[in-house]
Amino acid sequence: MEPSGHHYVAIFGGSVAGSEAAFQLAERGIRVVVFDQNTLPYGKIEDGLPLWHIKLRNKEEQNIDEKLSHPNIRFVPDIRLGRDIDFNDVVRNWGFSAVIIAVGAWKDRPLPVEGIDAYVGKGLIYQNPLIYWFNHKHEPDYSGPEIEIDDNALIIGGGLASLDVVKVVMIETVQKALQQKGINEDIFTLARSIKKVLEKHNLTISDLGLNGCTLFYRRRGKDMPLTSSPKETPDQIVKIESISQKVIDNSREKYLFHFEECYTPIDKIVQDGKLKGLIFQKTEVVNGNLRVVEGETKKAEGSVVISSIGSIPEKIPGIPSEKEIFKITDPVSCRIEGYDNVFAIGNAVTGRGNIKESLHHGRETTLKIMDQYLDMQETDFHNYLRNTEDRIALQATSIAEQISQKSIINDEAIRSILAKTRKFQDKVGFNGSYLDWIDRKKPVRLEKFISSNNV
Repeated sequence: MEPSGHHYVAIFGGSVAGSEAAFQLAERGIRVVVFDQNTLPYGKIEDGLPLWHIKLRNKEEQNIDEKLSHPNIRFVPDIRLGRDIDFNDVVRNWGFSAVIIAVGAWKDRPLPVEGIDAYVGKGLIYQNPLIYWFNHKHEPDYSGPEIEIDDNALIIGGGLASLDVVKVVMIETVQKALQQKGINEDIFTLARSIKKVLEKHNLTISDLGLNGCTLFYRRRGKDMPLTSSPKETPDQIVKIESISQKVIDNSREKYLFHFEECYTPIDKIVQDGKLKGLIFQKTEVVNGNLRVVEGETKKAEGSVVISSIGSIPEKIPGIPSEKEIFKITDPVSCRIEGYDNVFAIGNAVTGRGNIKESLHHGRETTLKIMDQYLDMQETDFHNYLRNTEDRIALQATSIAEQISQKSIINDEAIRSILAKTRKFQDKVGFNGSYLDWIDRKKPVRLEKFISSNNV
């Protein structure tokens, strides 16, 4: 029998932000139900961070597991807010003391070319499904999107997320070309340096019959947003620009792709019902401002166009949004406008969906870390995540203080919450034990898949 005299909070999203908020509230004696739209609660640790970060993924997922297995937390998987549960119904009728939105940013920001989304799957790929496919396609029961990556891909974007996409594309195409020559190199080896792998076999990328993909960025390479450190003084600007340029140059050397700066897409090239390329407008940066270079365009054709220009939260009926993120009033607790007991945390507030871009929100990333980006160890990413937890802990404290001023949930409301959540758990076969569920549902890891097939 659930004890009476408690507050109950619903959290939608169980990854970095959601699990930290749940744990902070649970430690204060507040009961929490964590709903997650996926089978596993790991968010972009699992589905957005490229799978070559093995140690980081395992360590951070274990960290989430330790938090969500708290006795004051109930976990409900495979439930999506706005699809399986109505937002207004939860807020007004379930009886929760508060509702926290931690759903992250999973929707790709649309590529700003008129009518181009009609070609998704017909020559246009967005970043989120690409990384999901890359991370999971080896699984025996994989049923997600099927994506084919060929040479001469065009990638649109800038920043760390786009560099991940470039790396995925080059790994896929080079690995396939090597296999055609009877050479087997795994993803993890290629992820360290494609150049070194080819040198080991006395090959060049031309020897493989490849040209390489091309990354187009609307600004200069040195303008790439690779750090949130201040750019207030001339010395700071020079230092940050130097770091960004170094990242681009080192990435090109290791992964053998092309980079076109100061080009922004303005139109599509379509042939036989498929997207064959883009027309770009030349730009220039003058005193920090982006300007169009009139009369200068560039036509680029490729095997596929991949958009990597950022992620935004999906709109949920009933939740007000502004500039692609949820609209909030209180900057500390991030209360959603129009509600006194609904809050947004994590990427739903920052509007950043790439894990390496968003996790430093609230604290400035050190120049030292960014300068070592290409050789980052898991401990560096670990620090990003801890910074996020610090920020969420402050939000959770503010939310807990506001909840404490409300009346506690009575026994009838508690029984109703338990019955409703149990019904959703039963629907997906959840037996009530978080750790048992995780143990049964974790997918086959690529490193183990490779090992078992090499035996």
